[in-house]
Amino acid sequence: MNNRCNRWQTINPLHLVLSATLIFILCFLYVAIPNSASAAEMSEIQLRGHIKVAVKDNLRPLGFRDASGNLQGLEIDLAKRLAADLLGKAEAVKFKPVLNRDRLSVVLDKKVDFAIARVTATESRARLVSLSVPYYFDGTTLVTKNTLIQKISDLAKRKIAVLNNSNTIAQVRYYVPNAELVGVNSYAEARDLIENNSVDAFAADATVLSGLVQEYPQYRLLATKLSTEPLSVVMPKGLQYNELRQRVNEAIARYIAKGWLKERTQYWGLP
Repeated sequence: MNNRCNRWQTINPLHLVLSATLIFILCFLYVAIPNSASAAEMSEIQLRGHIKVAVKDNLRPLGFRDASGNLQGLEIDLAKRLAADLLGKAEAVKFKPVLNRDRLSVVLDKKVDFAIARVTATESRARLVSLSVPYYFDGTTLVTKNTLIQKISDLAKRKIAVLNNSNTIAQVRYYVPNAELVGVNSYAEARDLIENNSVDAFAADATVLSGLVQEYPQYRLLATKLSTEPLSVVMPKGLQYNELRQRVNEAIARYIAKGWLKERTQYWGLP
């Protein structure tokens, strides 16, 4: 999960969209910057013959293990595609599963070349690491099994589960101000409440709730997202990494332009 702030006050979702759009534009501007630094880091990767990538292995459908224990998901596909572009073969990648708290540190400590592990692009993170062109726009949405609920307005005066101390609270309050919010400490707790009909819906990240829907087909996502959060590849700062960053950014921009990322997003059932 992304870092959550302990705020209950109402925020304007337009500010979230504008901030995400600004980050997106800045990332694309970076692609256009000519590479004038040493290509040593990229050369080292080429000599090594593989890239090292931090990923999630328990977050369906971004990065998870299938019944055979193999890593699957959108972010796994992206890592393999980048390996094919950078080194000529999709198999030239070694994965390092990481916890949420380690997604930046493994890059800062140079334990991996980059991380593709559901990292939201934020200004505070951009001060520590380089963030790529977004490969997917996540955001808060809602899941329900109540067939009477088809749109956000249908949740008026109903109960919605939200993670305690999360910024999801402010987003739900803005869009459904007269709903009753029920705090939970985990996704499992929220699902239990939905199962016993104690709440009508659960609000959380679309990527996580998509995985829940895939595991439990009786659930479905509402079409409206309450926020926009760009997911980016995490790469190291420093002039010596300019070529690596530029090549990753240019590759992702191509995947977007040619529709490959859209196709993989739809394949993995992401909204």
